Amino acid sequence: MESTSKPAGGRSGGEKKAVSKSVKAGLQFPVGRIARFLKKGRYAQRYGGGAPVYFAAVLEYLAAEVLELAGNAARDNKKNRINPRHLQLAVRNDEELGKLLQRVTIASGGVLPNINPVLLPKKTSSSADSDKASKPKSPKKA
Repeated sequence: MESTSKPAGGRSGGEKKAVSKSVKAGLQFPVGRIARFLKKGRYAQRYGGGAPVYFAAVLEYLAAEVLELAGNAARDNKKNRINPRHLQLAVRNDEELGKLLQRVTIASGGVLPNINPVLLPKKTSSSADSDKASKPKSPKKA
């Protein structure tokens, strides 16, 4: 009997290693898992094969954007680790992310530092003092 290295089923060549959809798409986010969630979630009766790939790409982009801005906020505060406060500052200081997440509460995020200009003490200058001294505070009745 001859020993052949040909695999069963008539295929030629060795066994190929499985390549995930995420690797094919060049993404870090799991395309297969998102496809499974789309199926189980019953969001639609049918969806295209590219839908989970596109969805994973959008989620990956948003995550990268938020993490980059939060990392910058952490560096501004001289910290090496991102905490919820840095996420809050990153999201609220960015116009587009702030609009996307305007109804979202970030736990332990705090609020943006903001003081109404009316509450700040008035700045006095030498020219303003001389103008006030020459003009009466209330008009005189004739």
